[in-house]
Amino acid sequence: MEPLGLAVLAAATPPDVEVELIDDRLGPIDYAAPGDAVAINVETYTARRAYAIAASFRRRGVPVVLGGYHPTLAPDEATRHGDAIVVGSADGVWPTVVEDLRRHRLQPRYLGGPGPATGVPPRRAIFPAKGYLPITLIETGRGCRFGCDFCSVSQFFERTAFSRPAADVLAEIESAGRRSVFFVDDNIVAQPQRARELFDALHPAGIRWFSQASINIADDPALLRAAARSGCQGLLIGFESLSASTLASMGKGWALSARDYAEAVQRIRDAGIPIYATFVFGYDTDDPDAFERTVEFAIRQKFLMAAFNHLVPFPGTPLYARLAGERRLRQEAWWLAPGFRFGDVAFHPRTMTADELAERCYRARLAFYSAGSVLSRAWDFRCNVRNLRSAAMYAWLNVFSGREMRQRQGLPIGEGFVDDVQGGPT
Repeated sequence: MEPLGLAVLAAATPPDVEVELIDDRLGPIDYAAPGDAVAINVETYTARRAYAIAASFRRRGVPVVLGGYHPTLAPDEATRHGDAIVVGSADGVWPTVVEDLRRHRLQPRYLGGPGPATGVPPRRAIFPAKGYLPITLIETGRGCRFGCDFCSVSQFFERTAFSRPAADVLAEIESAGRRSVFFVDDNIVAQPQRARELFDALHPAGIRWFSQASINIADDPALLRAAARSGCQGLLIGFESLSASTLASMGKGWALSARDYAEAVQRIRDAGIPIYATFVFGYDTDDPDAFERTVEFAIRQKFLMAAFNHLVPFPGTPLYARLAGERRLRQEAWWLAPGFRFGDVAFHPRTMTADELAERCYRARLAFYSAGSVLSRAWDFRCNVRNLRSAAMYAWLNVFSGREMRQRQGLPIGEGFVDDVQGGPT
């Protein structure tokens, strides 16, 4: 998808500064190209690659500014790999960083805070005409008020949710010019009353949209109806576990204690909204049978898509601190380990080995995206296959997701295009 965060930064850059987007996913980087500074958005899974790119530019005397989730949650580490880092949301402080670059007085660390966007629409002109999915990414709000112990989002935004006026969102949709929109909010119903106002405003816009939401949207029938009327085509919902004890362990006991998951799913589906469900395994209360129970539940509930992930101890989270304190991390900075691959487990589980946890998660994904499961879940004329458009989307999403899941398993993390001719990292 389009890297929305970099378009937000471009919009916050003074207009007399020339900006160029280089996306390492689309092609090789020309390290010899002229430039006065480089800004890199860093996530934990891309940190190793980002640091290598930063080192290549710094060897040529080009200053590098690092920002994003990983530098915010692991600032001391990131400081060693960049000339400056931005902690927190960067758009508000970015003009200061640019001015300091102009005056050659770059500071080692800038505090952006968890606050909301500046209100300036993203500068989408930096995106190439081809290469990205034909869906517009738009941010209507940031953050989440819940505090799941594994979640880097709640740490980044300090368990706070911020929102933009609905009128600004509508204006951005209109200027983007596409009818398919992905609202990148971490929880689009973090503020239910505000969400209702947004959905009511979206109704006449005639768009098709997707987003992420917490399960408590099922408790508000009016909010569900408003979401469906406004063009909601699906919601990603983190169920995480079918076990009340596991949910309590992760700080999400509220999700199941106040509702029955099957009933909640029924309400959402009755509103005509398909669900992309996510689950996580590896807590001390998880038993080996949890995987099969969860896959059966996911197929029975006819989820549009589902993810079966092992627990990941992201730096800066309570989970990471706890596992480090218990000496259960296999490597402290696992994201920098040369041999670490997608699917690897970075800690020692209690009820099975790390390799068993990784294998069981992979088998769960294979079972959910098997031909039998895809056909079974397609027999759903309320949500997944309610018309020709949704049927085509259902087929494409399941084929694409299943293929991507298989291709990604076992790939080394933090690696990208390597071009020795242009002098990049090897």
